[in-house]
Amino acid sequence: MSHDAEDVEKIVSTGALPGWHTVEHLVETAHETFAHVRDGEVADYIPALAEADPDLFGVCVVEVDGSVHSAGDVEHRFSVQSISKAFVFALACQEVGHERVLETIGVNNTGLSFSSVMAIELNGGHPMNPMVNVGAIATTALAPGADQDARWGFVRDGLSRFAGRELELDEGVLASETEGNQRNQSLALLLESYGRMPVDALEAVDTYTRQCSLLVDARDLAVMGATLAGGGVNPLTGARVVDAQIARDTLSVMATAGMYEHSGEWLFEVGAPAKSGVSGGIVTIAPGKGGLGTFSPPLDSAGNSVRGRRVAAYLADALGLDLFASAPPATNTQTPVS
Repeated sequence: MSHDAEDVEKIVSTGALPGWHTVEHLVETAHETFAHVRDGEVADYIPALAEADPDLFGVCVVEVDGSVHSAGDVEHRFSVQSISKAFVFALACQEVGHERVLETIGVNNTGLSFSSVMAIELNGGHPMNPMVNVGAIATTALAPGADQDARWGFVRDGLSRFAGRELELDEGVLASETEGNQRNQSLALLLESYGRMPVDALEAVDTYTRQCSLLVDARDLAVMGATLAGGGVNPLTGARVVDAQIARDTLSVMATAGMYEHSGEWLFEVGAPAKSGVSGGIVTIAPGKGGLGTFSPPLDSAGNSVRGRRVAAYLADALGLDLFASAPPATNTQTPVS
């Protein structure tokens, strides 16, 4: 699908969040309501993540005008993990364009595990979307630069601009993930065998692992989400990170594939684009309104934060984050046709 009709004025569907005090109260209520939930298990397949305190819990909403509402452990830093996939996808789209990313990586949900080999083989070596590991590695490989240092600098700088501050690398998490990275290396080498790697496969995996090891907090996630919600402009710094069309493209992929094979369930329950990470973070976005960042390490069987999922469902209703929720016009008094 082409976006050549630039002369057509675009009308967007946005809306607004409730008043400041209402948002503040609901964020605090959400934290208080779900703080005592004890379901879920901390991820242990990455040794560094197994040490996380299961009681940590933070909730933050950042509005597109820069208003910040937070409760709990919103300044506790953790590795961004797979949440980085969505934002590196936006950076890649900005750099190489909508059409090339669509052709190279794809945007369809695989319906399979995030580390599935079968998904590659069934599609002739074509990674189906940037939210699963092999697609994310292929996306990171599109980063510009003459060498790996330059490409890593592009990724790190871009993610930092989304967050509105310079993000630091967690060397412990990086070492822990690198030690057990054979699956991702195999996926990248398989992709390379199909001629779909513009750089060395193992180099791309290393850069991808680094991006997953950057430290963020729940507030950072909310700011990053609000940047996409505001058409690519960071609400705290005022800097444009990506174009509005790129923000739109990114949110569309997050809606359909951001929560892996459970994306349909998430869209049904929450109704907003989102991306999770195994360290316990989730970013949820309401276009034109703002971003929701949550952090709580215990995960459900799908690898999503239990408390984060419940907070998102609660605030989707309470704050009007659900893209599919509607009400009849106040003047509509017609009797439904049976």
